[in-house]
Amino acid sequence: MRSDDEAGRLAALAEYGIDEREGLPSLQPIVEMAVRMFDCPAAAVNMIGDDHVFLAANEGVRDCDMSRDVSFCAHAINQDGVMVVEDAAHDPRFHDNPLVKAGLIRFYAGVALKSPSGHALGALCVLDGEPHATFATEDRRRLMDLASLVSDKLELRRLETQAAAKPSRFEASAATSPNAVICFGTDARITAWNAAAAAMFGHAEATMIGEPIDRIIDARDHPLVHAAIARVLGGGTPLTEATPLTGVRASGDRFPGEIHWSHWHENGKMHFGTIVRDMTEVRREHDALYRLANYDSLTGLPNRNLLRTRLAETIGAGIPLAILVTDLGGFADINNTLGHAAGDAVLSEIGDRLSAIGGGLDLVARIGGAAFAFVAEGRNPLALDALASRILAAIAEPIHVDGQEVRLAGNVGIAAAPAHGASDAELIGSAELALFQARQRGPGTSFHFIPNLRAEAVARRMYDAELHHAFEREEFCLFYQPQVRLADHGLAGAEALIRWKHPTRGLLPPSAFLPALDAGVLAAPVGTWVIETACAQAAAWRRLAPAFRMGVNLSSAQFRRGDLVKVVDTALRRHGIAPETLELEITENILLHDEDDVIAHLEALRERGVALSFDDFGTGFASLNLLRVVPVTHIKIDKSFTFLMRSSERDRVIVTGLVEMARRLGIGVIAEGVEDEDDAAFLRSYGCDEGQGYWFGEPVPAAIFEELYLGKRMASAV
Repeated sequence: MRSDDEAGRLAALAEYGIDEREGLPSLQPIVEMAVRMFDCPAAAVNMIGDDHVFLAANEGVRDCDMSRDVSFCAHAINQDGVMVVEDAAHDPRFHDNPLVKAGLIRFYAGVALKSPSGHALGALCVLDGEPHATFATEDRRRLMDLASLVSDKLELRRLETQAAAKPSRFEASAATSPNAVICFGTDARITAWNAAAAAMFGHAEATMIGEPIDRIIDARDHPLVHAAIARVLGGGTPLTEATPLTGVRASGDRFPGEIHWSHWHENGKMHFGTIVRDMTEVRREHDALYRLANYDSLTGLPNRNLLRTRLAETIGAGIPLAILVTDLGGFADINNTLGHAAGDAVLSEIGDRLSAIGGGLDLVARIGGAAFAFVAEGRNPLALDALASRILAAIAEPIHVDGQEVRLAGNVGIAAAPAHGASDAELIGSAELALFQARQRGPGTSFHFIPNLRAEAVARRMYDAELHHAFEREEFCLFYQPQVRLADHGLAGAEALIRWKHPTRGLLPPSAFLPALDAGVLAAPVGTWVIETACAQAAAWRRLAPAFRMGVNLSSAQFRRGDLVKVVDTALRRHGIAPETLELEITENILLHDEDDVIAHLEALRERGVALSFDDFGTGFASLNLLRVVPVTHIKIDKSFTFLMRSSERDRVIVTGLVEMARRLGIGVIAEGVEDEDDAAFLRSYGCDEGQGYWFGEPVPAAIFEELYLGKRMASAV
């Protein structure tokens, strides 16, 4: 696609005098920056000739067809803004392009480079042989910013070329430039400047001719400018990078600026030409981005990013310091009950209080939702304890929000450098481990980091990884323990109990891994696997014993995920068993959080006919009360009562009372921990329905269970 003024465009390109073989070295740093900035293997400044293209600068561009007909940049110069091709193989404009078929380009982003006359000369582009999912608005803006830098360099090149070809034409060329162009001699006095420069500095064009350039530059930057001039006069290489300085307007106002340098010879004398850019908006945007990246927008405090930067600097300088990390216990309840606006008000108030603590604090930062951190001078434990106490006291003071009084309690974790961390990340991690330990001790407490905490955390992480591998490699298995009717010793069913066939530690019982499993992300998936596996086994055994019942333990995670009813429905349907075949066991702990949601799940399961049992009954604080609302079909008396009932009158009363209560409520009773015939006889005499324990059999694999308990003797009694 050709320009309507192709002849004018080619004439404008010729004004730059760019050698196609040598390119323009001053552009090389910009394309190298583009490669790093956009994580692309290649970037280029591609100039568009009549029937071919040539590279003024490139990084990572491989040898390829340079004809204009196949050039992506030849399309980009005819577009406003940035042309983005996320996957050329699926773009109708380029899918059959030789560069695409050769695997050289799949992703392209380019922006046109224009002359002062408005002609498109070429494009700055980034390339990749792999497609990119997106090129965000921020990426487009940054590519446009780099293109502005390229345009400045190209404009300097045009002015140099004009001056070298015919010096008397330089002023005319500068006059047509949209950039602020200032020319001066070796005496640093202005010989020419254009209207854009006059407007930038607020002086009439004619009044500044012959004036020292120092007049429009802040005095602190005079040595820098004169050193650059002396460097060139002394035969040194000219500055190729932009020089930051402070400009001075006619009004006396100062502004951040940037100078791009050029020089040439005219009538045997050295002359300098500069393009000056007003960086006020760029600096303002930079400052805004810096604040956004380093400060919390709600409290105005430094954020985790700035905290890490300051810690790294201080640790690197070898300065003694400590970090204290705190969080707000109960803050989630404020958001949930009073709303997020109230929560924001509380955080702002806490931020103000913590900032006012003083006493050796170098930095106070908000590092998370309701988490704050403090950097303190020195490492004296007593002083740090006193500081932690002031922090906790500030948090504990009542806060009034929308007519409501809010009270919070915090915890503090303390770590000191370098003993507890030689890097910012390690030190923060140590303080957060100490904070975790403080939480275990209760609200309003603090804790100093000790090395064992990291060792335990590493062990937990490694164990978590092992659990994932175990699930993926099918190392978990189910053992089954019989549940027996006490009246006739017939088999009622079994409880499915998980085991881990560890590759090096052998067969592990639940106590060795269930706490870690329940605390991680695998709890619900493993719970689903247990239900599926137990139902499959129950289907097989129901063919041998039609009334067989299978007990399965549930975890809190299965309720939190919200799909428990669907999981059970799917398993029952897949394996073709009646709902009453399955007995799901819950503990009081499951009901401590989101009780209403858990009960709703249980009611839905019970409506389907699934049996429900209350495991470890009698050990919790609210077991009896929960019987009023939880639709259980059985209770399982905890083995601790069974073990002591024959020797302890108190425990005997509890057991017999539970059995009688359950009978009156129409709830079945299963006693756990039946260890001998005397236990079984005692429980039977008081009307207990079923027993489970080593007297009847320990948990065993499915094949052994079937051989022991589903033979003719017991199966016939089921």
